Amino acid sequence: MARILVIEDEDNIAAALDFLLTRDGHEHERLATGGGAIAAMRAKLPDLVLLDVMLPEISGYQIVQEMRADPVLKDVLVLMMTARGSVTERRKGLALGADGFISKPFEMAELRAEMARMLDGASC
Repeated sequence: MARILVIEDEDNIAAALDFLLTRDGHEHERLATGGGAIAAMRAKLPDLVLLDVMLPEISGYQIVQEMRADPVLKDVLVLMMTARGSVTERRKGLALGADGFISKPFEMAELRAEMARMLDGASC
């Protein structure tokens, strides 16, 4: 069971993620904006952050940059999610330090497989 922080402003996507993460037995919380994300991560130290790119207040790109510059958060896994799934967006996210990138809309099986890949790699 992993501790997962979901940072997603779209309620329908957040509800689907809540269902999936609950069913899979993960401990999880959700933030609907980018504001306060770093403080929440420092308080909870999640194993994985599911991070939307386009958020109110602070973008997912800015959050991942701040995480990688923070000694406490630099090793927390980040899976970025975006509706703008272009190659350019993916490259930017990975260049800024994301560990994975998934385009919306995604299949839950695809998300589950990507999360498992990331979490299994971290436990080795």
